[in-house]
Amino acid sequence: MKEEFLYYLWENRLTDNNLQTTEGEQVEVVSTGYRNTNSGPDFLEAKIQIGDKLWAGHVEIHVKSSDWNRHGHQTDKSYQNVILHVVYENDTKANELPTLELKGRFNETLFSQYQAFISSKNWIPCEKSIDRVPVFTRLSWMDRMAVERLESKSGNVTKILESNQFDWEDALYKLLMRYFGLKVNNEAFETLANILPFKTLLKHADNLLQLEAMLMGCAGFLETDFTEDYPLLLKREFAVMKAKFNLLTLPAERWKFMRMRPSNFPTLRLAQMAQLIHKNGCLFSKIREAKNAAEVKVLFDVAASEYWETHYRFEAASESKPKHLGDATANILIINAVTPLLFCYGKLHKDESVCDTAMQFLEETEAEDNAIIRYFASCGIKAENAMQTQALLHLYNMYCKRKRCLECRIGAVLLR
Repeated sequence: MKEEFLYYLWENRLTDNNLQTTEGEQVEVVSTGYRNTNSGPDFLEAKIQIGDKLWAGHVEIHVKSSDWNRHGHQTDKSYQNVILHVVYENDTKANELPTLELKGRFNETLFSQYQAFISSKNWIPCEKSIDRVPVFTRLSWMDRMAVERLESKSGNVTKILESNQFDWEDALYKLLMRYFGLKVNNEAFETLANILPFKTLLKHADNLLQLEAMLMGCAGFLETDFTEDYPLLLKREFAVMKAKFNLLTLPAERWKFMRMRPSNFPTLRLAQMAQLIHKNGCLFSKIREAKNAAEVKVLFDVAASEYWETHYRFEAASESKPKHLGDATANILIINAVTPLLFCYGKLHKDESVCDTAMQFLEETEAEDNAIIRYFASCGIKAENAMQTQALLHLYNMYCKRKRCLECRIGAVLLR
């Protein structure tokens, strides 16, 4: 028996109606209370009718009544307001509290199904039955998962804001830089964003050459002896900017090019970032004014400067082609940078309409395509947009992988 299963029984009132304490007094659960995920009793502010008295207080749940002393509750003041001790098996009289034993007072088939879930070797415990869950139940739970995902991401955003005195434009710049690097170069892009402040770039937002010179120079890409005119021009310009702002330089070895598509090369990405800042300046203020994801994508519709039409790397000519920031990349930036920052802004400013806009942007963005999303599709759960793919990623990583079936609305429905 697991305590998590007993929490599930208690919270969902899945016990017999004719309940009695171990002393024979009738028990009526007026309110189960709410689940406490912090230290202290398991359910807070419950209301329980025991005999002819109505009690208000907390409920503690254990597999065995002896767990009360084993867990040290007898000396913990946090448990002074416990009104009922709920146990699976009453193996000893651990305290003077009314004790409710659940053994034999619920449908044992539920526990068998729960055990089958948590011992499952399948990709997810419910992969053979998840498509049988009513659509409304599934969609409402996915909405909850999407919110949880954004709340989790906004926690990381808050750390950035606390480190930069809540400069929202700088926070967006740092987030964009991270996701410009994808998984391969994200750490190098993050480091570059930390040593080259957005405020420094913003001072020269009207000069594309200087923006590109600072980004390429601080990245360490201008430490070479060039023969082409454009990189030589960037190098000279960076020497001026470096002296003016006392800029630092990363070692060029930090950047990876192997096994990457040329369109994702960090040199090209930095040229596109320069163009993005040149075009938009303070981008976050414009995103806040956007009415939909399509308007945000317009802001990201930039192409690298003329030199990059025939290059992916310095002094390595390629077929002539405009190097636009692609639609797929814009989607990645909306999903991972724009919406978490916007959601965090709404939370910190207590403006639910901004949080709703962040959710709307996700709903208007194309569904992601990765192994997890494809596997859910093979189980009959096909995501229609990025809000649903983000929900499925959160569901898989935070619930399915951890076998938290009892805390999952889908799992709870299937168990019953």
